[in-house]
Amino acid sequence: MRMQESGEMYLETILLLTKKGGDVRSIDIVNEMGFSKPSISRAVNLLKKEGYIEIDGLGRITLTQKGLETATCVYDRHQYISKLLKKLGVSPDTASRDACRIEHVISDESFDMIKKYVENELEGD
Repeated sequence: MRMQESGEMYLETILLLTKKGGDVRSIDIVNEMGFSKPSISRAVNLLKKEGYIEIDGLGRITLTQKGLETATCVYDRHQYISKLLKKLGVSPDTASRDACRIEHVISDESFDMIKKYVENELEGD
């Protein structure tokens, strides 16, 4: 069973902030996502409770293996769907926004076919 879209968005954001370098704290997520501090605090606590993240004594947030796998899957979906939409002529901004919505609801079967198509047909362009 897949987690809710909001949880996936938080994990993807933590992954991207981690890739940018440096420590990730709740305030970084607030600044990146534009949500209120109480909303982020609630989400972070839920992700911790479910075993997706760990928070150290200084408030630094890290993805657990489970969290990293989920975040990477969501991020991969975003990347492949966005590439396909851009190849079809959708503007980069719209492709990214649409991919952000689609990545949470697309079936594994449909995504696997998009990924296969992008890897086989588009990567060589």
